[in-house]
Amino acid sequence: MADDSVPQLMFVSQLMEMGFAKNRAEKAILITGNNSVERAMDWLFEHQGDQDIDEPYVPPKGHVLGVGVSGESSGETESKDTDGDSPMPETEDPTATSPPLVAKSLVCQDCNKVLRNESEVEVHAARTGHANFAESTEEKKPLTEAERAQQLAKLQEKIKEKRLEKEIKDKSLNIEREKERRRTGQELAQAKNKREYEEALKLANEKKREKIEERLARQRVKEQIEKDKLDRAEKFGKTTPSSDSGSLPVETAPASIPPQPKREYKETRLQIRLPNGTALTQTFNVDERLSAVRLYVTVNRKDSMNDDNFGLMTPFPRTTFTHEHYDSTLSELGLVPSAVLTVTKSQNH
Repeated sequence: MADDSVPQLMFVSQLMEMGFAKNRAEKAILITGNNSVERAMDWLFEHQGDQDIDEPYVPPKGHVLGVGVSGESSGETESKDTDGDSPMPETEDPTATSPPLVAKSLVCQDCNKVLRNESEVEVHAARTGHANFAESTEEKKPLTEAERAQQLAKLQEKIKEKRLEKEIKDKSLNIEREKERRRTGQELAQAKNKREYEEALKLANEKKREKIEERLARQRVKEQIEKDKLDRAEKFGKTTPSSDSGSLPVETAPASIPPQPKREYKETRLQIRLPNGTALTQTFNVDERLSAVRLYVTVNRKDSMNDDNFGLMTPFPRTTFTHEHYDSTLSELGLVPSAVLTVTKSQNH
């Protein structure tokens, strides 16, 4: 029979291969009967949070049936209590010569399972819920080689099942983590798309506002040009003669109209319309020559016909300027205080 106070090295090695500390493995094997790795592993799983799990194992002492606290048998006590000086005959007390009975195991009265010590009783009670136990003189036999091999096979199968269960749990956990990662990525992508959409919408609104402001500015320029035309026509006294009038023009006495004082302008505002529909607006000195205006157009125009082969004309009154006009000042050409010039294609300038 194997010594119950020394754990079997084979069981200790198997538990250490599973990752348990040596002192815990030895304690679990001794507590569970020194005959099953599976029960030792179950005990470690159940008691891994105990504060005294790393303390050395102290085996319980056996109990002698019929022996009191003082160590005397019940027969000896009774013999001392008898009255008389002479001892009683030995034939009258058969227990005086019989050896004391020693409890070698514990038995579960609910299932009649024989247990080695109190530690196995605790494990059995925790696993089955049984609560009725009694001492027994029956000795629990150690496992045979065949039984050990069978227990080892069961243990390996249980370890395999637990590993498979752990792999399934880890796989499920990884799947949940991947789902969480994808969900987080989708939320980030949606937030990014929303931010980009809001920025694009803001930019579109700004462009729309700029176009409206530009259109209003053009409208103001047109109104100013029309006003300048009317002012210039009123200044020079240009009127449209009536074609159906048969009366002779009436001469007006010069003395009847007071002379209007001539206003002196130092600058003129010119709007130059390009062939692509765009316009250049610039203020020039009235003493600058028309050739300076042509140079300004050549430098600042952005249309496809960016060359100096072009001419200039006024739409109202329609006047086409030739090479002879380029040395004339803007005041001499009547382009004061403002005027509109149109850029035209010119074969010879």
